[in-house]
Amino acid sequence: MHIIETYFECGGFDHRFLQGGISVYLWNLSKALADEGHRVSVVTPAHGRLDELRASYDVEHLDHEDTYELPIVLDPDTWGERFPAEVRIPLTTTAHRVRLDGVDLYFLSNDLLDQLPDRFYPPYHSKGSDLVFFKPLAYQVDTIRFVRARFGGEKALVHAHEPYYHYLLPAAFRDDPDKFVVGTVQSNMPITKKVHRPKVERLLEFLDAPLALPDEDPREAHVSVLSAYQQRTHLHYDYGPGHLRVYDLVADHADLVDFLSPGHLEFYTDFADTPFERLFQELPVRDTVRRNAHKSFVGGCAIGDRWRAEDRPAVDRAAVLNGIGLDPALPTFFHNARYAVHHKGQIELFRAVDRVLDEGLEANFVLRCLSDGGIDDPYVREVVERHKDRVYVECERVDERRVMAYAAASDYCLFPSKFEMDTFLIAQGEAMAVGAVPIATAQLGMAHFGHAADPLNTPDATGFAVNRSFAEDDTLLVDALADRIRTAAALPRERPEVYERLRANAIAKAREFTWQQVAAQHLEAFTALWNGQRPAPSVELLLKYGWFDLLPDEAYDTHRDAVAEAAARLGDADTYRRCRPLDTGRDLFEAAWKRADWARCERTADPGQRARLDGRWTVTDGRLDYRLPHADRVEAVGLAAPDPARPSRRDVTVRPLERTGPGEFTALLDELPDSGGELHLLLTLSSGRSAWDVVRHG
Repeated sequence: MHIIETYFECGGFDHRFLQGGISVYLWNLSKALADEGHRVSVVTPAHGRLDELRASYDVEHLDHEDTYELPIVLDPDTWGERFPAEVRIPLTTTAHRVRLDGVDLYFLSNDLLDQLPDRFYPPYHSKGSDLVFFKPLAYQVDTIRFVRARFGGEKALVHAHEPYYHYLLPAAFRDDPDKFVVGTVQSNMPITKKVHRPKVERLLEFLDAPLALPDEDPREAHVSVLSAYQQRTHLHYDYGPGHLRVYDLVADHADLVDFLSPGHLEFYTDFADTPFERLFQELPVRDTVRRNAHKSFVGGCAIGDRWRAEDRPAVDRAAVLNGIGLDPALPTFFHNARYAVHHKGQIELFRAVDRVLDEGLEANFVLRCLSDGGIDDPYVREVVERHKDRVYVECERVDERRVMAYAAASDYCLFPSKFEMDTFLIAQGEAMAVGAVPIATAQLGMAHFGHAADPLNTPDATGFAVNRSFAEDDTLLVDALADRIRTAAALPRERPEVYERLRANAIAKAREFTWQQVAAQHLEAFTALWNGQRPAPSVELLLKYGWFDLLPDEAYDTHRDAVAEAAARLGDADTYRRCRPLDTGRDLFEAAWKRADWARCERTADPGQRARLDGRWTVTDGRLDYRLPHADRVEAVGLAAPDPARPSRRDVTVRPLERTGPGEFTALLDELPDSGGELHLLLTLSSGRSAWDVVRHG
């Protein structure tokens, strides 16, 4: 089959033309698909780097020359009065081909696509001030026009990556009988991310693919404490009227939707156990997910062949660590990520490192935080200076062999990523493949790497898991990291056989993720689509996510036990009653209590449980006391005063309750943000789950 891969960059074949991890993914997948005998074309911008490409590769100038004016309807709330309601950007697009390893790479070039040759992606501050912000949008339009011109009338599968960079493509090709479109969710951008609705309408009209867009849903008009808080989780943002969800355009009009790991798909389906879960259940995007869930599949991701090679050169640990001023006799911990303090958990990482070294732990830390501008945080610089014989920080881009040497010379790798932003995390797999035992958060998008909460007593564990984190500057994550680092540092000396087991497991697990396997998983889905087979919802899918309202009536007979088990797991008494007599109400209550699912607790509580449920909080003499044995943190959240400059978004005030004992918390009501006699409490449970509660008083 002919597979057309599209993304905003594809420089994975040469690190000089590389900005992000998707670029590496795209090139490796394209090669693997070509190796399987399929015709693979990649359509990507030249980013003003054609001369550099010509210096190293045979670049063929094609006869494609597309002159047009790109119409952009501007959001007046963002672009103000300095810009007209609609701008028309004159463009002439040319195409250039490089044939490499069986893949045809098509580089598109015009005055807008050639901007920002050093960084490729427009800086966020260009939004509202510089039309270069629309470079990714111009790429979408150019890709659609190029594919139509170059491959029109030819059966092909368009495989597009990251919804924000391809949301026009599924709708543009939806009526083309020769084109299938598969959209891949690469990162966990907020599923409610929106763009200006009139802009989308105008562009689809311009592309001769007009679409009757759905009306705006009133459920999204109200800004609540729960929705405003999500700005801190990076999972959701409120928008004013006149906007359209990007994910809807992809999920509703693509033929399939692709994810990078089973956990990635699971997370993006129901956001379970996160501070966003309850709000998500109330938003229309949940309907979008449910009606399109049968289209989703896991195409996967992989570790590069070089990292998994059996015959790679041995690394001289002493030479590597001595070379950066560290003692090779000490246990060594390695971190490798771009410098993104909230995404990668680097604030908590440096706090934990600082703590254990201040306590006297004898260990090394090799911390790569990739940043072209270095690290400007005074605290980080202070930590490095105080522990300069134990901490080595590197921000520069370096040859992959050097990164591999750091990882192979280390005993452990640290990946405390947060907010469930990592969907596969190649860097963790790479470090594991050369023998670094992981210490990482238990994000679903990283679960495939096999780290566990109790690895010392889990035979197939690869390393240490700490709870997921959805809080900025999270003290619970700092505590957990420091604890795991202490345990890990002693392990090679005190229990070398356990350490060697973890290390062997880590290497073996990482080596399972090959690009050949990823190609096979994609081709299984692609081939079925190519042959006219369309996926359909299954009972198993509905039960996995507790979508009992979508079950056909016959499922309560044909899958009675499975429905009952799912209902018991979620504490759903109404569904359970349809399968079995409710003689296990106490168990259903306990399941709901464990999850802090208060609505289901209300429906299943017996008198004794009712007392426990009602007694979880009391207000006496102006003081709130909250009791939940399996809570590690309780925070009161309230709306902050509105900002006239951003009327569609509200910030929140967050106040932690004082922890007075295990599962016991207290605070004076006057010190907590209140909403007319209602206190919204965000609970962080010992399992890592986040849940909400409401205290009504006064």
